[in-house]
Amino acid sequence: MAEKDIAEKLLEDYNDVFADIVNVLLFDGQERVNPESLTNTKDKSQYKADDSTLHEQERDVSKFWSEGKIRIALYGLENQTDVDNDMPFRVIGYDGAAYKSETLDEELKERYPVVTLVLYFGEKRWKRFSLYDCLDIPEYLKPYVSDYKINVFEIAYLTDEQVKKFKSDFKFVADYFVQMRKNKNYIAPVEVIKHVDEVLKLMQALTKDKAWGNNGVVKRKGAPYMDQYLSDRLAEARTEGTVKAYLEFGLSVSEIAGKLNISEEEVSKIIEKLETENLQKQN
Repeated sequence: MAEKDIAEKLLEDYNDVFADIVNVLLFDGQERVNPESLTNTKDKSQYKADDSTLHEQERDVSKFWSEGKIRIALYGLENQTDVDNDMPFRVIGYDGAAYKSETLDEELKERYPVVTLVLYFGEKRWKRFSLYDCLDIPEYLKPYVSDYKINVFEIAYLTDEQVKKFKSDFKFVADYFVQMRKNKNYIAPVEVIKHVDEVLKLMQALTKDKAWGNNGVVKRKGAPYMDQYLSDRLAEARTEGTVKAYLEFGLSVSEIAGKLNISEEEVSKIIEKLETENLQKQN
């Protein structure tokens, strides 16, 4: 789990990627946040639970946005691969801790807002966007219960126009999830990648697809590009996974071939490859 968490943070921690995400999702692609105006802040905070025990909570990535010596805002990013119905409670905890830090900073002259963006990469639609969505509140109590809305961005449901507005390597991430939702297939764009290793590690962490670990990036004129090889390898890996699953259910070679609309010879080759890999792991 720790390796997955680290992999998810590596790409977004680059200022050019972080600023790009904020600019597209909050400001419709306008370059309001410059990478040079961002500085890292600690992602961990503490809180005391009802049992008086001190607990630690950690944001995925957070940065201060400043102009000169004036701090404008604190931005935080949270990555989700699955729907978390308690996310409003988590976000209010992160934001509350940040505001508490402001009140304890004796050198701080101006208070600044805290903005948290939840980046959700699943296809199941997100439903709970506020405290009111999570609580069963009697009508007579509602006037006294403050709502708290969170900013959830369903990456797989971004429009093609939104994806095109990304200028950093995050466009590869967004484009993949949009393509997979719409077409159940991925065609890698022929574009230059800046942070190669970080993109591949993030995608492997988010998709749990080991094919991203096989570097599907080629160099043309000295620059790294996404390559069609990666698209083919991902499709191949998904087919192998499906064959493995059907075998576990007891289906025959001919039955698997019929379900996948491929030849029995292809299925046999995949089974042979899976068996070879299994033997290598045992040795």
